[in-house]
Amino acid sequence: MWEPLSWVMEAVAVVAIVLGNGGGKAPDWEVFVGIVFLLLINSTIRFNGENDAAATARHLAGLALKTKVLRDGGWSEQDAAILVPGDIISIKRGDVIAADVRLLEGDPLKIDESALTGESLAVTKNPSDEVFSGSTCEKGEIEAVVIATGVHTSFGRAAHLVDTTNQAGNFQKTISTIGNFCICLVAIGIIIEIIVFYPIHHRTYRAGIENLLVLLIGGIPITMPTVYSITMAVGSRRLSQQGAITKRMTAIEEMAGMDVLCSDKTGTLTLNKLIVDRKLIEVFAEGVEKEHVILMAARACRTENQDSVDAAMVGMLADPNEARAGIREVHFLPFNPVNKRTELTYVDENGNWHRASKGAPEQILALCNSEEDVRKRVRALIDKFAESGLQSFAVARQEIPDRTKDSLGDPWQFVGLLPLFDPLRPESADTIKRALNLGLNIKMITGNQLAIAKETGRRLGMGANMYPFSLLFGQVNVASIAALPLDELIEKADGFAEVSSEHKYEIVKKLQERKHICGMTGDGVNDALALKKADIGIAVVEASDAAKSASDILLTEPGLSVIISAVLTSRIILQRMKSYTIYVVSTTIHKVFAFMLIALMWKFDFAPFIVLIMAILNDGTITTISKDRVMASPHPDRLKLREIFVSGIMLGGCLVLTTVIFFWAMYETDFFTERFGVKPLNAHEFEMMAALYLQVSIINQALIFIPRPCSWIFIGRPGPLSIIAFALDQLIATLVAVYANWDFAQMRGIGWGWAGVIWLYSAVTFLAIDHLNFAICYFLGGKVVHKRPGMEGQDSSQEESSTPPCFDIHGSISNIISISNTDS
Repeated sequence: MWEPLSWVMEAVAVVAIVLGNGGGKAPDWEVFVGIVFLLLINSTIRFNGENDAAATARHLAGLALKTKVLRDGGWSEQDAAILVPGDIISIKRGDVIAADVRLLEGDPLKIDESALTGESLAVTKNPSDEVFSGSTCEKGEIEAVVIATGVHTSFGRAAHLVDTTNQAGNFQKTISTIGNFCICLVAIGIIIEIIVFYPIHHRTYRAGIENLLVLLIGGIPITMPTVYSITMAVGSRRLSQQGAITKRMTAIEEMAGMDVLCSDKTGTLTLNKLIVDRKLIEVFAEGVEKEHVILMAARACRTENQDSVDAAMVGMLADPNEARAGIREVHFLPFNPVNKRTELTYVDENGNWHRASKGAPEQILALCNSEEDVRKRVRALIDKFAESGLQSFAVARQEIPDRTKDSLGDPWQFVGLLPLFDPLRPESADTIKRALNLGLNIKMITGNQLAIAKETGRRLGMGANMYPFSLLFGQVNVASIAALPLDELIEKADGFAEVSSEHKYEIVKKLQERKHICGMTGDGVNDALALKKADIGIAVVEASDAAKSASDILLTEPGLSVIISAVLTSRIILQRMKSYTIYVVSTTIHKVFAFMLIALMWKFDFAPFIVLIMAILNDGTITTISKDRVMASPHPDRLKLREIFVSGIMLGGCLVLTTVIFFWAMYETDFFTERFGVKPLNAHEFEMMAALYLQVSIINQALIFIPRPCSWIFIGRPGPLSIIAFALDQLIATLVAVYANWDFAQMRGIGWGWAGVIWLYSAVTFLAIDHLNFAICYFLGGKVVHKRPGMEGQDSSQEESSTPPCFDIHGSISNIISISNTDS
């Protein structure tokens, strides 16, 4: 009850009590009680809707920051919230440090402290140094002891002093603008009535106050914040059920308007379950068998907490324990984006010291200082593997005669080359087609070779117009590429290969400069900058803590199909809000100017209590819009104030015209009496009140079915819940108009004859307004929907999870042409 629109209604309630007895009459207790009841209804509905949002928040709780902690003699992953000073935790690359800690023995770490210091460069932290909560590990692995948690950490003390607030998104700004617009309309109506009523009409004090109350009660969209909260809560919960958790509500609208998605290949388009082809393993060291190459590769892997590459290579052994059988581990060097390899220093059963390393072939070749003929042979094999979509990993070994950890040792020996294959997800190709139909351009971004990227793109049907990052940004001079504008090249590309995580930021930046709303998927610590830069940062399943912190949406299910389903649902949510905002503008104009013109032209004063009855009954139908059946836009879409106000003003003006014409025909002509045989009402003010109430109630509430996508009502039909709510509300309104005998509200029943006439008049005017909406949509450049194939009998939940059934033929042809051009 604590917001501007509610304040206005609360002020109206006070006016009804304090000023209601100015003409010698009792205060308007009915109006006061009705307003309080209306406020309670809206508050209760909104409270329940926000409880639904809390259910989504519980999903986020399951994705809270976690850390590996040593408890009861063993390591386990626990919520960071359980940490206490004295705990021993494990820190590795990509972890967000959950508490202030002091490093124990091990190699130095590279720590990003930008969250605290604002410095973009990582700092080196040695054993016994302190590392602060909120910082991110960029390189290395070590154990640490917790020294402070919560508000006692350096980050916690700083955060405790800052009052953080959520930035308003376009949704909230649009709702606020429309609320202000409605208040201004009411203020204009009040000023006009005051100027005309007292100096010109010489109305009584009581009559003037009641007319002002009618405009205030009828014109203030008290349900707007409630509908917004419920729609967003329902939509957010729906997204969470599909596997997409929204960290901020504004991301829902931005996802609906997203037109470019930069997607990872590994784990998103593919299964991220690497398979090594034993038959294609190539041996380069003399006297070495393939099984020894496999053993060296497995030894250079982790046996615990493995990534997909380690799991694939250790999985080639008959027994995973063979990777550490008969040796003693001295030191393990984890993977990092600079070295692009892992390394194990170990001691065998005879006390001899060795090293084994596996990683990117170019890095291993440089490590081994291989001869040119070996380099040529390796690169030829890499290209051959890449053309088949296989990724290459190289293995090397080294002897350490002086048996020390830091010894340079003998020269490294290039042992072998292993081809790995990451199978495509079964649904990826169909998902790409769905994305094209949604007007969403998918750009694949991968660190793999260009040949692998092109082969993957070919199999997925997304095109092979791909470039390596170094080629795009001038690191390699190619005349044909240099001649083209960089921004245009990136915009038209189907994907990018050989991309490091740091380079994703540049790609997103260039796309945003071309006015695209850009989404970006990521999982690593180095993806955090690009995720933060993107309009919609999407952290995929098993993303690092750093990626989750920087993202707007967290995926709980693997694959690109989750994102496409989320885009479709976001567009449905946006369409519901667009329909509602147009409805709010139209009905505010209708009630304010219809009641004002009738009062000014015929001095007919509508009762404030009747407007309250109308508002209370309307609540039931309006709140169902949060689950209404709508057609998702076949292209990226956003809330546009121009579209909302043009449609709302024209539809609202038409509603005003229908009500004024109805009152004129009822009050000054015998049109209804002569044609339908009903009794004249122009001499019965209380019965005219009932007739006017029913006409305004029907056409005003029926408008919620009109501002939908560019189609007629029988094509873009509403959901069954909205239809049932409308039917029940208008049944009650009809019974009130037919049987009411309320002297305090100046209303008396009009009988079923007049009720039938009003329903017929409303039906005819409704169809006329429906055609007007179609013309407005066409004028605003909307895509006309002529039919809904395959949607008969579906409810809103089914519709949300399916591809949009209707899309304009021009968009389809352009998509087909673009696909054909890419293939050719």
